[in-house]
Amino acid sequence: MTAGPNSQDLLPAGLTMGTVMLKVGDMKLMTDYYQRALGLEIVAEQDGGLYFGRLGRPLVHLAPATGLSLPGRGEAGLFHTALLFEDQASLAATVATAAQYEPRSFTGSADHLVSEAFYFTDPEGNGVELYYDRPRERWSWNGKDVVMDSLALPPQRYLEEHLTQESVDGQRGSEAGVGHVHLQVGDVQSAHDFYVRTLGFEKTAGWHGQALFVSAGRYHHHMAMNVWNSRGAGPRKDTLGLGEVLIEVPVGDDVGALADRLKVAGVPAHHTGAELRFEDPWRNRIRVAAR
Repeated sequence: MTAGPNSQDLLPAGLTMGTVMLKVGDMKLMTDYYQRALGLEIVAEQDGGLYFGRLGRPLVHLAPATGLSLPGRGEAGLFHTALLFEDQASLAATVATAAQYEPRSFTGSADHLVSEAFYFTDPEGNGVELYYDRPRERWSWNGKDVVMDSLALPPQRYLEEHLTQESVDGQRGSEAGVGHVHLQVGDVQSAHDFYVRTLGFEKTAGWHGQALFVSAGRYHHHMAMNVWNSRGAGPRKDTLGLGEVLIEVPVGDDVGALADRLKVAGVPAHHTGAELRFEDPWRNRIRVAAR
C-alpha cells in the first residue's frame, strides 16, 4: 500500500476548482446548450472562445477546435464537469431547464449522502453533473474516508419538492461554481500515485478499485478519476472534449511549492511564477494558478 504525501506537501485547504476548458467542434450548438439548458451567461470572450458562468464568474470555457474528432468512448479524458449550486431550488431550476432542452441528455440522478446530483450529457458528449452539497456537519467520515453512496433520487419528485417560480425566474442571478471535475483514466493506482502522492491531494474515497476521489481541506472531492469506460487507456490524442482543468489556490507560494514537488518527481511543467501548467499520465492538461 502506498503512503500519502507528508502534511507539508499537501495542497492548501483553500483550494477550489476553476474554469473547465472544452475543445468544441460546433460552437453555435454548444453555446446554445450552455446558455439555454444550463442557464449560464457569456461572461468573457477571448481568441474566438467564450467563457460561460454566473454573476461574472467563469465556469466553462468553450474553445473552437474545428477539424478535431470526438474522442472514443474508451479513451481517457473528461467524465464530467460538476456544477455546484448554492441551494436546492437553484439546482432544481437548472435541472428543469436542462431536461426541457433535451430530455434524452439526462443520464441519471443519485443521492450521494454528501450531495444530491443530476447527470446530463452536452451535445458533444461531455458529461455534466448538476449538484447541491448537504451541509458539512451532516457528512459522515470513516477515518480519512468520507461516507458516500449512490441512492435513488427520483428527479420528478425532486422538482416537485424544490422547484419554484422564483428560482426559475432568477436562475441566471443565482450563484454556481465548479465543485469538482471527474476524469476518465487508464488505471486507478497510477491516478493515486499522481494526484495524491505527487500533487498532494488527499484521498477521500475509493470505489471497488474502479474509482478514486480526492480533495484538499476535507471536501468530499475536488477531483475524481475512474476506469468505468476507460480501463487500460493510454495517453490521449488531441480530440474534442477536455482541453484544460484549472485548479485555484490561495496564494502564489502554493503554486511555487507545487512546482518544486513536480520538479522533484520529474514531472515536466511550465511555471510562469503566477501559474503552473502540466499534464497527468493520460495527457489531461492541468493548470494551477493563484486566485
